[in-house]
Amino acid sequence: MNDERRVQPVEAAQHATDRRRRNARHVAPADRAIAALAATQHGVVTRDQVVALGLTRHAIAHRVTTGRMHTLHRGVYAVGHPGLSVHGRRLAAVLACGDRALLSHRSAAVLHGLLPEDGGRFHVTVPMRRRPPAGVIVHRSRIAAGVRRDAIPVTTPARTLVDLAATAAERDVARAVEEARLLQLVTDAELLRLARDKRGAPLLRELLADEPSLTRSEAERLLLALVRRAGLPRPQTNVRVAGHEVDALWPSHRLVVEVDGFAFHSSREAFERDRERDADLQAHGLRVIRVTWRRLVERPESVAALLGAALR
Repeated sequence: MNDERRVQPVEAAQHATDRRRRNARHVAPADRAIAALAATQHGVVTRDQVVALGLTRHAIAHRVTTGRMHTLHRGVYAVGHPGLSVHGRRLAAVLACGDRALLSHRSAAVLHGLLPEDGGRFHVTVPMRRRPPAGVIVHRSRIAAGVRRDAIPVTTPARTLVDLAATAAERDVARAVEEARLLQLVTDAELLRLARDKRGAPLLRELLADEPSLTRSEAERLLLALVRRAGLPRPQTNVRVAGHEVDALWPSHRLVVEVDGFAFHSSREAFERDRERDADLQAHGLRVIRVTWRRLVERPESVAALLGAALR
């Protein structure tokens, strides 16, 4: 009896293994091809793609009914499960807008690493008028060829900035332009040429104007004068903290302010170095605020308001 009980689990496990092998042999070649395609597209496929792989309208409906495919937009499906990554949702939005559609505007800026994720609806630019899919903002424009980033069709960095300059808040455009220049994704000449006669051209020209001609000592002097006029506590300047020399430090508030100029931060190495520096300071419990020289010279009141809020 004991021997029989020991054998039964072994036999049951073997039967289960044989059953899985039989099921695997019966998986349609089309399903394997669909899974392979979805793996290259963040889990997303289109109706046209699966039809090209051999599925009929009824076969598609059957897979949707049985949960092997999940409808995201009209003619766009998630394969296996609907829990897509943000890249999968981005690509689904683009595919739902048809041929030659490109992720654009703020959504493109996020994908290019120029702005932080905002959780809003996706922006897609198309060459012809069409009804927007749910959760997608559609822009109609004659557009040149885009690029692919992480397998997602997207407007080029320069075109993204031009679109952003016409639709976004100035602070977001300024941040995106600064990041694009630091990452060396665009040149000023390329951006100005593409922006010519576009609605955002004046703002881009202003943002790309030459940096104020300041030395570091002049920047420090302007910062201290601003702090004094605003009635804020005076910081320590050019002191070392957490292994780094910082421009200004308020020790009791654990606050560091760094004054940036594009001329000193215009390489990828400088960009990476600044991020590592900020991460080190934050790991030691310090808040880090970066202020551009342009903002310090041209909009000192906004810097004073920012520092006042941080020091309260």
